[in-house]
This record gives sequence, C-alpha cells and structure tokens, in this order.
Amino acid sequence: MTYKIPVSVLVIIHTPDLRVLLLERADRPGFWQSVTGSLHEGEALRQTAAREVREETGLDAGRFPLTDWGKENRYEIFRNWRGRYAPGVTHNVEHVYSLVVPATLPVALAPREHLRYEWLPWREAARKVFSWSNAEAIRELPRRVGGD
Repeated sequence: MTYKIPVSVLVIIHTPDLRVLLLERADRPGFWQSVTGSLHEGEALRQTAAREVREETGLDAGRFPLTDWGKENRYEIFRNWRGRYAPGVTHNVEHVYSLVVPATLPVALAPREHLRYEWLPWREAARKVFSWSNAEAIRELPRRVGGD
C-alpha cells in the first residue's frame, strides 16, 4: 500500500471581488471546502497546488496568479481518514495558497471527489466550510489581497 504523505496544500480560489470557490465533498456530503490535496513524492508544494487545482476543478493554475502565503497549519487528521497514512501518523501540515481568477468561472469537478461547487462571498464561504484552517484562511483573504 502507498501511504499519503502528511503534508498538504489548501488553495483558496477567488475572484478579485472576493467570491470564493467551494466544493462539496463526495465522501462527506454537506462538508464544503476549498481545493486541498496531499503532496506526492518528489513534488514541490507549488506543483501540488497547481495539480490539485487542475484535478479538482479543471482550471489551469498556470493561467492565473498562484500565491504562496508562507503559512502553515498543523492539525490532527480525522480518525476515519488516518488509514490513508502510515501507521502512527496522526497530524498533517497544510500549506496555504491562493489563486485569483478573473470571474466566477465554470468548474469541471472530479466526481469521485466532489458533488457540487458554489462561488460565495468570502464571509459566507468562511461560515460554510467545515475545516477551521479553511475558514481562517478565507477570513484572512481580504487582508491578503487588499480587499473589503
């Protein structure tokens, strides 16, 4: 079995007016999030961010500004997801990025990963996500981009 590396990215995809893209998880209906994903062996974090954006949304991160926030979150992995990691791994380190797109673009979901998507104003998006680190990053977005 190949285990997931306990290092991941969180990519907040947003428009200039701070509408944020959220995805509903297929394995947890009702759980909304930004783009996330684990590092693959030999991959740089920026490559992980671009790959996950492409896999989860169909968007080409190379066409838009992708910004590394230089921010890390460490959190405990949900017990029901720990089987994906090597025995004894209980925590993950998440690296935060943002990707600004010119408008609320159509998204091509990976059906095994996500059920639906929505573009929401940042405050509403921050309230809707299930992850504290995702909510915190969305709340930080206006300060990061000089918006509202």
